[in-house]
Amino acid sequence: MIGFLRGRLTAKHPPALVIDVGGVGYEIEAPMSTFYGLPAVGAEINLFTHLVVREDAHILFGFGTERERRLFRELLKVSNVGPKLALSLLSGMSVDNFLMCIEAQDADTLVRIPGVGRKTAERLLIEMKDRIKHLGQSSGISGIANAAEPQSGPQAEAFSALLALGYKPPEITRLLKGVDASAQTTEEIIRRALQAAASK
Repeated sequence: MIGFLRGRLTAKHPPALVIDVGGVGYEIEAPMSTFYGLPAVGAEINLFTHLVVREDAHILFGFGTERERRLFRELLKVSNVGPKLALSLLSGMSVDNFLMCIEAQDADTLVRIPGVGRKTAERLLIEMKDRIKHLGQSSGISGIANAAEPQSGPQAEAFSALLALGYKPPEITRLLKGVDASAQTTEEIIRRALQAAASK
């Protein structure tokens, strides 16, 4: 098992990034919570990792804190919750917000996350209730196509990232139109779009 990676960030296209570790490029999928803290391409970063082995692929997931990784691993233990949905949950809300949802038994907030239906939300509330006590406080090393789709730049990258997170193209277009023009970076555009989606 690969526990963490320390190397040079060579590419970042949410939700994927590449880290050069001793001349080997590791392709990693990461939640937006981790992307928000990433430095510029070329900088050194540290990420906690979790390897998912499938018959057709080995997928490495990266996290800026140990706490995020612990939540990701606990989510994978929930019935019918796979890596993609766990990544979507971590992208849609912080660890603290997720814990508050579980403690308050707030299914309405959970169903706003792409891929989370009412039954899945209720299952999360039940199965995560006893597991959240193990998540504790943060103790990690910090790391860190549609007709309406933009063609290049941060808006295009944000569109692709939201598409990968499970949002539908028309919804993405609506969310991106509502993002303030002061948001210049891909990460900031995605952050504001997800905040808008969560407030609906």
